[in-house]
Amino acid sequence: MLTNIGNVLRAGAQRTGAAALVSARAYSDFTTQATFEIKKCDVYKLDEAPATQVVMTRDEGLQYYRTMQTMRRMELKADQLYKQKIIRGFCHLYDGQEACAVGIEAAINLTDHLITAYRAHGYTYTRGGTVKEIMAELTGRRGGIAKGKGGSMHMYCKHFYGGNGIVGAQVPLGAGVALACKYLGKNELCVALYGDGAANQGQIFETYNMAALWKLPAIFICENNRYGMGTSVERAAASTDYYKRGEFIPGLRWLRCKKFGCPVTRWTGWMFFVFGKQRSLQLSTAGLARQGPILMELQTYRYHGHSMSDPGVSYRTRDEIQEVRGKSDPISMLKDRMLSNNMASVEELKEIDVEVRKEIEDATLFATTDPEPPLEDLCNHIFHNSPPTEVRGVHPWSKLKSVS
Repeated sequence: MLTNIGNVLRAGAQRTGAAALVSARAYSDFTTQATFEIKKCDVYKLDEAPATQVVMTRDEGLQYYRTMQTMRRMELKADQLYKQKIIRGFCHLYDGQEACAVGIEAAINLTDHLITAYRAHGYTYTRGGTVKEIMAELTGRRGGIAKGKGGSMHMYCKHFYGGNGIVGAQVPLGAGVALACKYLGKNELCVALYGDGAANQGQIFETYNMAALWKLPAIFICENNRYGMGTSVERAAASTDYYKRGEFIPGLRWLRCKKFGCPVTRWTGWMFFVFGKQRSLQLSTAGLARQGPILMELQTYRYHGHSMSDPGVSYRTRDEIQEVRGKSDPISMLKDRMLSNNMASVEELKEIDVEVRKEIEDATLFATTDPEPPLEDLCNHIFHNSPPTEVRGVHPWSKLKSVS
Protein backbone atom coordinates (compact mmCIF):
# COMPACT_ATOMS: atom_id res chain seq x y z
CA MET A 1 0.00 0.00 0.00
CA LEU A 2 1.22 3.47 -0.83
CA THR A 3 1.53 6.27 1.69
CA ASN A 4 2.78 9.04 -0.55
CA ILE A 5 1.23 12.14 0.96
CA GLY A 6 4.43 14.12 0.83
CA ASN A 7 6.92 14.95 3.50
CA VAL A 8 3.95 15.98 5.61
CA LEU A 9 2.82 12.41 6.16
CA ARG A 10 6.30 11.02 6.65
CA ALA A 11 6.87 13.57 9.39
CA GLY A 12 3.40 12.76 10.68
CA ALA A 13 4.33 9.10 11.05
CA GLN A 14 7.06 10.09 13.50
CA ARG A 15 4.74 12.38 15.43
CA THR A 16 1.98 9.79 15.63
CA GLY A 17 4.46 7.37 17.14
CA ALA A 18 5.13 9.89 19.88
CA ALA A 19 1.43 10.58 20.30
CA ALA A 20 0.78 6.88 20.89
CA LEU A 21 2.69 7.16 24.18
CA VAL A 22 -0.12 9.19 25.70
CA SER A 23 -2.71 6.57 24.83
CA ALA A 24 -4.22 4.62 27.67
CA ARG A 25 -3.45 1.39 25.82
CA ALA A 26 -0.29 -0.10 24.38
CA TYR A 27 0.32 -0.15 20.65
CA SER A 28 -0.14 -3.93 20.60
CA ASP A 29 -3.73 -3.50 21.81
CA PHE A 30 -4.79 -1.81 18.57
CA THR A 31 -5.91 -3.35 15.29
CA THR A 32 -3.07 -2.80 12.81
CA GLN A 33 -5.34 -2.76 9.75
CA ALA A 34 -8.99 -3.08 8.83
CA THR A 35 -10.99 -3.93 5.71
CA PHE A 36 -13.95 -1.78 4.69
CA GLU A 37 -16.82 -2.52 2.33
CA ILE A 38 -17.67 0.43 0.10
CA LYS A 39 -20.20 1.34 -2.53
CA LYS A 40 -19.31 0.60 -6.12
CA CYS A 41 -18.30 3.71 -8.04
CA ASP A 42 -19.66 4.77 -11.42
CA VAL A 43 -17.45 4.08 -14.41
CA TYR A 44 -17.44 5.25 -18.02
CA LYS A 45 -15.68 3.41 -20.84
CA LEU A 46 -13.87 1.16 -18.37
CA ASP A 47 -14.30 -2.60 -18.51
CA GLU A 48 -14.59 -2.94 -14.75
CA ALA A 49 -14.81 -0.84 -11.64
CA PRO A 50 -12.22 -0.95 -8.86
CA ALA A 51 -12.92 -3.41 -6.06
CA THR A 52 -15.42 -2.62 -3.34
CA GLN A 53 -13.16 -3.65 -0.47
CA VAL A 54 -10.43 -1.36 0.80
CA VAL A 55 -7.74 -1.87 3.42
CA MET A 56 -6.35 0.84 5.67
CA THR A 57 -3.58 0.40 8.23
CA ARG A 58 -3.54 2.08 11.61
CA ASP A 59 -0.47 4.18 10.75
CA GLU A 60 -2.05 5.37 7.52
CA GLY A 61 -5.26 6.29 9.30
CA LEU A 62 -3.40 8.35 11.88
CA GLN A 63 -1.46 10.13 9.16
CA TYR A 64 -4.62 10.89 7.20
CA TYR A 65 -6.33 12.17 10.33
CA ARG A 66 -3.43 14.49 11.19
CA THR A 67 -3.18 15.83 7.65
CA MET A 68 -6.90 16.54 7.32
CA GLN A 69 -7.05 18.14 10.76
CA THR A 70 -4.10 20.36 9.86
CA MET A 71 -5.77 21.45 6.63
CA ARG A 72 -9.07 22.10 8.44
CA ARG A 73 -7.50 24.13 11.24
CA MET A 74 -5.38 26.07 8.79
CA GLU A 75 -8.45 27.10 6.81
CA LEU A 76 -10.41 28.06 9.91
CA LYS A 77 -7.50 30.22 11.03
CA ALA A 78 -7.37 31.83 7.58
CA ASP A 79 -11.07 32.63 7.93
CA GLN A 80 -10.40 34.29 11.28
CA LEU A 81 -7.43 36.33 10.00
CA TYR A 82 -9.40 37.46 6.96
CA LYS A 83 -12.24 38.75 9.11
CA GLN A 84 -9.66 40.59 11.20
CA LYS A 85 -8.38 42.17 7.95
CA ILE A 86 -4.94 40.64 8.41
CA ILE A 87 -5.39 38.58 5.22
CA ARG A 88 -6.58 40.67 2.27
CA GLY A 89 -7.47 40.11 -1.37
CA PHE A 90 -8.95 36.92 -2.76
CA CYS A 91 -9.22 33.95 -0.43
CA HIS A 92 -10.95 30.64 -1.21
CA LEU A 93 -11.13 28.08 1.59
CA TYR A 94 -11.05 24.28 1.28
CA ASP A 95 -12.62 23.10 4.55
CA GLY A 96 -14.93 20.17 3.93
CA GLN A 97 -12.99 18.90 0.93
CA GLU A 98 -9.87 17.64 2.74
CA ALA A 99 -10.42 13.98 1.85
CA CYS A 100 -10.01 14.79 -1.85
CA ALA A 101 -6.49 16.14 -1.42
CA VAL A 102 -5.38 13.41 0.97
CA GLY A 103 -6.85 10.69 -1.25
CA ILE A 104 -5.21 11.97 -4.42
CA GLU A 105 -1.82 12.21 -2.75
CA ALA A 106 -2.19 8.66 -1.42
CA ALA A 107 -2.61 7.33 -4.95
CA ILE A 108 0.21 9.19 -6.73
CA ASN A 109 3.92 9.66 -6.11
CA LEU A 110 5.80 12.69 -4.85
CA THR A 111 7.62 12.79 -8.18
CA ASP A 112 4.31 13.17 -10.02
CA HIS A 113 2.97 16.65 -10.72
CA LEU A 114 -0.16 18.49 -9.60
CA ILE A 115 -1.86 21.73 -10.59
CA THR A 116 -5.12 23.16 -9.29
CA ALA A 117 -7.27 26.27 -9.19
CA TYR A 118 -7.37 29.03 -6.58
CA ARG A 119 -8.65 26.82 -3.71
CA ALA A 120 -5.06 25.72 -3.22
CA HIS A 121 -3.98 25.95 0.43
CA GLY A 122 -4.56 22.26 1.15
CA TYR A 123 -2.67 21.03 -1.90
CA THR A 124 0.23 23.34 -1.12
CA TYR A 125 0.44 21.55 2.21
CA THR A 126 0.14 17.97 0.91
CA ARG A 127 2.72 18.70 -1.81
CA GLY A 128 5.32 19.61 0.81
CA GLY A 129 4.71 23.22 1.85
CA THR A 130 4.69 23.98 5.57
CA VAL A 131 1.88 25.56 7.55
CA LYS A 132 4.22 28.44 8.42
CA GLU A 133 5.01 29.13 4.76
CA ILE A 134 1.35 28.95 3.76
CA MET A 135 0.11 31.22 6.54
CA ALA A 136 2.89 33.73 5.86
CA GLU A 137 1.97 33.77 2.19
CA LEU A 138 -1.64 34.48 3.08
CA THR A 139 -0.56 37.50 5.13
CA GLY A 140 1.89 38.69 2.44
CA ARG A 141 5.08 38.19 4.44
CA ARG A 142 8.66 37.62 3.35
CA GLY A 143 8.68 34.07 4.71
CA GLY A 144 5.71 33.02 2.59
CA ILE A 145 6.04 30.13 0.18
CA ALA A 146 5.97 32.62 -2.74
CA LYS A 147 7.89 35.26 -0.76
CA GLY A 148 4.65 37.03 0.11
CA LYS A 149 3.89 37.98 -3.48
CA GLY A 150 1.35 35.37 -4.44
CA GLY A 151 -1.21 35.37 -1.68
CA SER A 152 -4.02 32.85 -1.40
CA MET A 153 -4.36 31.98 -5.08
CA HIS A 154 -0.70 31.67 -6.10
CA MET A 155 1.28 29.17 -4.08
CA TYR A 156 3.92 26.84 -5.50
CA CYS A 157 6.41 24.21 -4.44
CA LYS A 158 8.28 21.33 -6.06
CA HIS A 159 6.08 19.48 -8.56
CA PHE A 160 3.17 21.76 -7.62
CA TYR A 161 2.22 24.52 -10.05
CA GLY A 162 -0.39 26.43 -8.06
CA GLY A 163 -2.85 27.97 -7.30
CA ASN A 164 -4.19 29.65 -10.52
CA GLY A 165 -6.71 32.47 -10.65
CA ILE A 166 -8.15 32.15 -14.15
CA VAL A 167 -11.08 29.73 -14.08
CA GLY A 168 -10.19 26.46 -15.79
CA ALA A 169 -6.87 27.72 -17.20
CA GLN A 170 -4.88 25.31 -15.04
CA VAL A 171 -6.23 22.34 -16.99
CA PRO A 172 -4.42 23.08 -20.30
CA LEU A 173 -1.36 24.02 -18.23
CA GLY A 174 -1.56 20.60 -16.59
CA ALA A 175 -1.75 18.98 -20.01
CA GLY A 176 1.42 20.87 -20.89
CA VAL A 177 3.16 19.43 -17.84
CA ALA A 178 1.97 15.96 -18.85
CA LEU A 179 3.30 16.55 -22.36
CA ALA A 180 6.68 17.46 -20.86
CA CYS A 181 6.67 14.22 -18.84
CA LYS A 182 6.04 12.21 -21.98
CA TYR A 183 8.47 14.21 -24.12
CA LEU A 184 11.28 13.82 -21.60
CA GLY A 185 10.56 10.13 -21.19
CA LYS A 186 9.84 10.37 -17.48
CA ASN A 187 7.66 7.81 -15.74
CA GLU A 188 5.56 10.59 -14.25
CA LEU A 189 2.06 11.99 -14.65
CA CYS A 190 0.25 15.24 -13.97
CA VAL A 191 -2.97 15.65 -12.00
CA ALA A 192 -5.01 18.65 -13.14
CA LEU A 193 -7.86 19.66 -10.84
CA TYR A 194 -10.83 21.91 -11.48
CA GLY A 195 -14.26 22.52 -10.01
CA ASP A 196 -17.76 21.88 -11.27
CA GLY A 197 -18.05 25.57 -12.21
CA ALA A 198 -14.92 25.45 -14.34
CA ALA A 199 -16.10 22.20 -15.96
CA ASN A 200 -18.14 24.24 -18.47
CA GLN A 201 -15.10 26.14 -19.77
CA GLY A 202 -14.32 25.51 -23.42
CA GLN A 203 -10.58 25.23 -22.88
CA ILE A 204 -11.16 22.11 -20.76
CA PHE A 205 -12.81 20.32 -23.67
CA GLU A 206 -10.00 21.43 -25.96
CA THR A 207 -7.56 19.95 -23.47
CA TYR A 208 -9.44 16.65 -23.42
CA ASN A 209 -9.04 16.45 -27.18
CA MET A 210 -5.30 17.12 -27.17
CA ALA A 211 -4.64 14.83 -24.21
CA ALA A 212 -6.54 11.93 -25.80
CA LEU A 213 -4.99 12.52 -29.22
CA TRP A 214 -1.44 12.56 -27.85
CA LYS A 215 -2.12 9.98 -25.08
CA LEU A 216 -0.79 12.27 -22.40
CA PRO A 217 -0.13 10.91 -18.88
CA ALA A 218 -2.77 13.14 -17.28
CA ILE A 219 -5.46 12.63 -14.66
CA PHE A 220 -8.20 15.25 -14.95
CA ILE A 221 -10.14 15.55 -11.70
CA CYS A 222 -13.36 17.49 -11.23
CA GLU A 223 -13.86 18.34 -7.57
CA ASN A 224 -17.64 18.64 -7.64
CA ASN A 225 -18.53 20.54 -4.47
CA ARG A 226 -22.06 21.04 -5.88
CA TYR A 227 -21.93 24.82 -6.23
CA GLY A 228 -20.09 27.17 -8.50
CA MET A 229 -19.86 30.84 -7.56
CA GLY A 230 -23.34 31.04 -6.07
CA THR A 231 -25.00 28.61 -8.48
CA SER A 232 -25.87 24.94 -8.00
CA VAL A 233 -24.62 22.44 -10.56
CA GLU A 234 -28.17 21.72 -11.74
CA ARG A 235 -28.65 25.37 -12.75
CA ALA A 236 -25.28 25.66 -14.49
CA ALA A 237 -24.86 22.42 -16.44
CA ALA A 238 -27.14 20.56 -18.85
CA SER A 239 -25.35 17.37 -17.79
CA THR A 240 -23.92 16.96 -14.30
CA ASP A 241 -22.27 13.63 -15.17
CA TYR A 242 -18.88 15.31 -15.18
CA TYR A 243 -17.00 12.02 -15.29
CA LYS A 244 -18.51 11.32 -18.75
CA ARG A 245 -17.63 14.67 -20.28
CA GLY A 246 -14.35 13.47 -21.71
CA GLU A 247 -16.47 11.52 -24.23
CA PHE A 248 -13.49 9.57 -25.58
CA ILE A 249 -11.66 9.52 -22.22
CA PRO A 250 -12.43 6.85 -19.58
CA GLY A 251 -14.02 8.18 -16.41
CA LEU A 252 -14.84 7.28 -12.80
CA ARG A 253 -17.13 8.91 -10.25
CA TRP A 254 -17.48 8.42 -6.51
CA LEU A 255 -20.61 8.98 -4.45
CA ARG A 256 -23.44 9.37 -6.85
CA CYS A 257 -25.98 10.86 -4.49
CA LYS A 258 -28.87 13.14 -5.40
CA LYS A 259 -29.55 14.47 -1.93
CA PHE A 260 -27.41 16.32 0.56
CA GLY A 261 -26.60 14.53 3.78
CA CYS A 262 -25.91 11.18 2.15
CA PRO A 263 -25.83 8.01 4.27
CA VAL A 264 -22.64 7.74 6.28
CA THR A 265 -21.75 4.45 4.61
CA ARG A 266 -21.63 6.11 1.20
CA TRP A 267 -19.51 9.02 2.36
CA THR A 268 -17.18 6.73 4.27
CA GLY A 269 -16.91 4.40 1.31
CA TRP A 270 -16.16 7.31 -0.98
CA MET A 271 -13.55 8.66 1.39
CA PHE A 272 -11.62 5.42 1.75
CA PHE A 273 -11.94 4.67 -1.94
CA VAL A 274 -10.59 8.08 -2.89
CA PHE A 275 -7.75 7.50 -0.48
CA GLY A 276 -6.51 5.01 -3.03
CA LYS A 277 -6.14 2.23 -0.52
CA GLN A 278 -7.31 -0.32 -3.05
CA ARG A 279 -4.25 -1.27 -5.07
CA SER A 280 -6.25 -1.89 -8.20
CA LEU A 281 -7.34 1.74 -8.02
CA GLN A 282 -3.76 2.91 -7.87
CA LEU A 283 -2.97 0.81 -10.92
CA SER A 284 -6.13 1.57 -12.86
CA THR A 285 -5.80 5.32 -12.38
CA ALA A 286 -2.10 6.11 -12.24
CA GLY A 287 -1.19 3.18 -14.51
CA LEU A 288 -3.88 3.98 -17.06
CA ALA A 289 -2.99 7.66 -17.05
CA ARG A 290 0.56 6.80 -18.03
CA GLN A 291 -0.89 5.33 -21.20
CA GLY A 292 -3.38 8.10 -21.79
CA PRO A 293 -5.65 10.43 -19.84
CA ILE A 294 -8.38 9.48 -17.43
CA LEU A 295 -11.16 11.64 -15.98
CA MET A 296 -12.45 11.48 -12.41
CA GLU A 297 -15.26 13.19 -10.58
CA LEU A 298 -15.01 13.47 -6.80
CA GLN A 299 -18.27 14.59 -5.23
CA THR A 300 -17.57 16.66 -2.14
CA TYR A 301 -18.82 19.73 -0.27
CA ARG A 302 -17.37 23.05 0.85
CA TYR A 303 -18.48 24.53 4.15
CA HIS A 304 -17.53 28.13 3.45
CA GLY A 305 -18.84 30.19 0.56
CA HIS A 306 -17.14 30.30 -2.80
CA SER A 307 -14.77 32.96 -1.48
CA MET A 308 -14.58 35.15 1.59
CA SER A 309 -16.84 37.70 -0.11
CA ASP A 310 -19.55 35.05 -0.45
CA PRO A 311 -21.52 34.25 2.73
CA GLY A 312 -22.52 30.94 1.14
CA VAL A 313 -26.09 30.97 2.46
CA SER A 314 -27.93 32.99 -0.19
CA TYR A 315 -28.19 30.00 -2.54
CA ARG A 316 -28.24 27.22 0.06
CA THR A 317 -29.62 27.00 3.58
CA ARG A 318 -27.72 26.89 6.83
CA ASP A 319 -29.63 23.70 7.63
CA GLU A 320 -28.18 22.07 4.51
CA ILE A 321 -24.65 22.95 5.54
CA GLN A 322 -25.20 21.68 9.08
CA GLU A 323 -26.74 18.46 7.79
CA VAL A 324 -23.70 17.73 5.66
CA ARG A 325 -21.41 18.60 8.57
CA GLY A 326 -23.31 16.28 10.85
CA LYS A 327 -23.61 13.30 8.52
CA SER A 328 -20.82 13.58 5.97
CA ASP A 329 -17.77 15.26 7.46
CA PRO A 330 -14.71 13.28 6.30
CA ILE A 331 -12.65 13.95 9.44
CA SER A 332 -15.41 12.92 11.82
CA MET A 333 -16.13 9.77 9.86
CA LEU A 334 -12.48 8.76 9.68
CA LYS A 335 -12.27 9.26 13.43
CA ASP A 336 -15.42 7.20 14.03
CA ARG A 337 -14.22 4.42 11.77
CA MET A 338 -10.85 4.22 13.49
CA LEU A 339 -12.39 4.17 16.95
CA SER A 340 -15.09 1.62 16.09
CA ASN A 341 -12.46 -0.69 14.54
CA ASN A 342 -10.07 -0.35 17.50
CA MET A 343 -7.44 1.35 15.34
CA ALA A 344 -6.87 4.28 17.72
CA SER A 345 -7.90 5.64 21.10
CA VAL A 346 -9.78 8.83 21.89
CA GLU A 347 -6.77 10.08 23.87
CA GLU A 348 -4.43 9.51 20.95
CA LEU A 349 -6.59 11.46 18.52
CA LYS A 350 -7.03 14.25 21.05
CA GLU A 351 -3.25 14.50 21.36
CA ILE A 352 -3.02 14.92 17.59
CA ASP A 353 -5.63 17.68 17.80
CA VAL A 354 -3.59 19.50 20.46
CA GLU A 355 -0.40 19.25 18.41
CA VAL A 356 -2.15 20.49 15.28
CA ARG A 357 -3.63 23.50 17.09
CA LYS A 358 -0.21 24.43 18.45
CA GLU A 359 1.36 24.16 14.99
CA ILE A 360 -1.32 26.46 13.57
CA GLU A 361 -0.92 29.01 16.37
CA ASP A 362 2.87 29.04 16.02
CA ALA A 363 2.53 29.53 12.26
CA THR A 364 0.03 32.34 12.80
CA LEU A 365 2.42 34.12 15.14
CA PHE A 366 5.12 33.92 12.49
CA ALA A 367 2.71 35.06 9.78
CA THR A 368 1.75 38.16 11.73
CA THR A 369 5.26 39.17 12.85
CA ASP A 370 7.47 38.29 9.89
CA PRO A 371 8.43 41.42 7.87
CA GLU A 372 6.74 42.22 4.59
CA PRO A 373 8.90 41.89 1.46
CA PRO A 374 10.89 45.08 0.77
CA LEU A 375 9.59 47.38 -1.94
CA GLU A 376 12.78 47.03 -3.98
CA ASP A 377 11.95 43.32 -4.41
CA LEU A 378 8.55 44.07 -5.91
CA CYS A 379 9.58 43.36 -9.50
CA ASN A 380 12.16 40.68 -8.78
CA HIS A 381 11.56 36.96 -9.22
CA ILE A 382 9.71 37.55 -12.47
CA PHE A 383 11.85 34.94 -14.17
CA HIS A 384 12.81 31.51 -12.90
CA ASN A 385 16.59 31.72 -13.02
CA SER A 386 17.70 35.08 -14.39
CA PRO A 387 17.53 38.74 -13.31
CA PRO A 388 15.01 41.13 -14.91
CA THR A 389 15.86 41.89 -18.52
CA GLU A 390 16.15 45.41 -19.83
CA VAL A 391 12.98 46.64 -21.50
CA ARG A 392 13.55 49.64 -23.79
CA GLY A 393 16.37 50.72 -21.57
CA VAL A 394 14.17 51.17 -18.52
CA HIS A 395 14.34 49.46 -15.13
CA PRO A 396 11.38 50.97 -13.25
CA TRP A 397 11.90 48.62 -10.31
CA SER A 398 15.41 49.95 -9.68
CA LYS A 399 13.89 53.21 -8.49
CA LEU A 400 11.75 51.61 -5.78
CA LYS A 401 13.07 51.76 -2.24
CA SER A 402 11.49 50.74 1.04
CA VAL A 403 11.12 53.44 3.64
CA SER A 404 10.11 51.18 6.51
